[in-house]
Amino acid sequence: MTRRRPPGVLRRAATATAAGALALAGAIALPATPAQADTTTSGDVIANLWEWNWDSIASECTNVLGPAGYGAVQVAPPAESLKQSNYYWWDVYQPYSYNLNSRFGTAAKFASMVSACHTAGVKVYTDAVINHTAAQTGTGYNGTTITNKYDTPDWDPGDYHQSDDCSDSDLIIDDYSNLSEVQNCELLGLPDLETEEDSVRSGIASFLNKQIALGVDGFRVDAAKHIPETDMAAIEAKLNDTTSGADPYVFQEIYPGSTPAASDYYSSGDVLDFTYASKMKSAFQGNVSDLESLSSSGILPAANSVSFVTNHDTERNGLHMSYKDGDSYKLANLFQLAYKWSTPTIYSGWEFSTSDQAPPNSSGFVTDTECTSGAWYCLDRDTGVVGMVAWHNATGSAAVSNWSTKSSSVIGFGRSGAGYFAVNNGSSAATYTFATGMADGTYSNVIDGGASTVTVSGGSASITVPAKGAVAFYNASYTCTVGCDDTGGGSSGGGDTSTVSATFNEYASTTSGTNVYVVGSISALGSWDTSKAIALSSSGYPIWSGEVSVPINTTFTYKYIKKDSSGNVTWESNANRSATTASAAVSLNNSWNVASPSATDVTFNEYATTTWGTNVYVVGSIASLGSWNTSDAIPLSSASYPTWSKLAIVPQSTTFEYKFLKKDSSGNVTWESGTNRSFTTGTSSGYTTSDTWK
Repeated sequence: MTRRRPPGVLRRAATATAAGALALAGAIALPATPAQADTTTSGDVIANLWEWNWDSIASECTNVLGPAGYGAVQVAPPAESLKQSNYYWWDVYQPYSYNLNSRFGTAAKFASMVSACHTAGVKVYTDAVINHTAAQTGTGYNGTTITNKYDTPDWDPGDYHQSDDCSDSDLIIDDYSNLSEVQNCELLGLPDLETEEDSVRSGIASFLNKQIALGVDGFRVDAAKHIPETDMAAIEAKLNDTTSGADPYVFQEIYPGSTPAASDYYSSGDVLDFTYASKMKSAFQGNVSDLESLSSSGILPAANSVSFVTNHDTERNGLHMSYKDGDSYKLANLFQLAYKWSTPTIYSGWEFSTSDQAPPNSSGFVTDTECTSGAWYCLDRDTGVVGMVAWHNATGSAAVSNWSTKSSSVIGFGRSGAGYFAVNNGSSAATYTFATGMADGTYSNVIDGGASTVTVSGGSASITVPAKGAVAFYNASYTCTVGCDDTGGGSSGGGDTSTVSATFNEYASTTSGTNVYVVGSISALGSWDTSKAIALSSSGYPIWSGEVSVPINTTFTYKYIKKDSSGNVTWESNANRSATTASAAVSLNNSWNVASPSATDVTFNEYATTTWGTNVYVVGSIASLGSWNTSDAIPLSSASYPTWSKLAIVPQSTTFEYKFLKKDSSGNVTWESGTNRSFTTGTSSGYTTSDTWK
């Protein structure tokens, strides 16, 4: 059974408000007949409301997504999952049972959310975690207790791949170029379901059909590259039609790697295009003029893909852009909506300072989304984004035309007379005459909600495109529907052009009760008042981190301090540090008492496989590498697993020894074998190591 392009949905504004009120009232009974999303119009934009709770999604469908013209909403995995003490976001990617009482709300609230979204004309796609179950034992969000990770309420030990299936004694994926290993061994120790067995396929299909019966319209399949395409197709063949009578829409996560290829999965659904997002980052952190050749740049075919600018993994591991990139990030999303290609997605999550950070919650249960609180970043309701959703729907299938490159930062293009879009990624406003291909007349600019207009005469228009801004028009009478004068929420994101995010990362070992702060010359950093210094988080100890909104185009000085439990302050002994902001997010990496002028950076890369809960660290002979104290070893990131990486700040012109170690969830340390490694820095920057666990 082949799952193709998602059909559009009908706006039913008259009934939307009532539906939202019912959903938010918290009805406890499941609806007898799920509401149906209509499939007769062309809206296809997906709002990815990542890890929002069900009440908040119901409200957003009713009050924002439906009126704005979004076609669908992508929601988090709805199954019961692991509940561990830190409530990390990745709990939900470790299913405990296929019960629909989760950290986002009860099964009844889930059903009410689906109904409310349908009444607003918005389809619902859930994140389907079907490759594996939880690697960690414990208790789930609905009270399920697991003591053996291969024995869950839904599965028995015989339903999982074992070492004979995997042809690897430790069952862990070690070789990502080996297709059999990628698809039959365990990803990070997550028990891998034996999807080639018909009974397992039927069990997975039953879980998905339970959601379809409640009105779910499709699925984003997590970790699809770890499921053979033939197994995916067999599972899909067991799925029921949706309540609208259509096949469920399927789009699959095929994370970049040597094997399998994205094209291997086209027959079982669309594929999320990681290359598209990488091209957005390259262009909007470089030259947007490069986008003229986007269609031939190696992105996936439009007919087989779903595009995005970022997602929950890649905004955290640095592969793609994030809200921390300020206006350039928002402009990339506007471009995605303007350029005719595949189904676009708009991502709305929460602000974070560490990669594992939990969503705003109460004892793990995700609290209501508050878009003006600074905790959430609600790009889906930004004025310009809402305007471009309408623009995207209106231009439909019209081809890209009238491309104009005015500079490396300014481009414009039309959609065969159906609409015109111009973007300026530069730091100053730019005025140019564009050949638009539009009929003569005066048009409303959808980016500012129709507050300004553009006049076309003889097919051309003189347009002033604001710095880090855009202008788009398609209809003389465009009126903003929702999100008018909204910047998308959040304290440091796209709509606020006066500030930008600065992330401070400081290596500093401390004793219990002592914490690290940053203080500096500007008011955002306390104006050198230590009582107003910004506290940094120790969640990545010994790296202390924090995110601060600082003015754009500003040079400031700063320093780190330590405060003990009595309030005593210890300053770094080196000279003040200095930084200069532009219009993009900055990351400032430092090490206690290593002065910036005499410092350099080394990125440690270690190829090492682990089981879930075990992480890799680097430790060495110098203070900025922990002085051989395993408690002060630097944790490496698993974002490019099985390669673990981290940039560390060390002194210039220095020879030091180092070694890698592993720590499990209980803190037990395993050193790699062999002699100590050695490295010598010079006076330049950007040093790297490339090592393999021994």
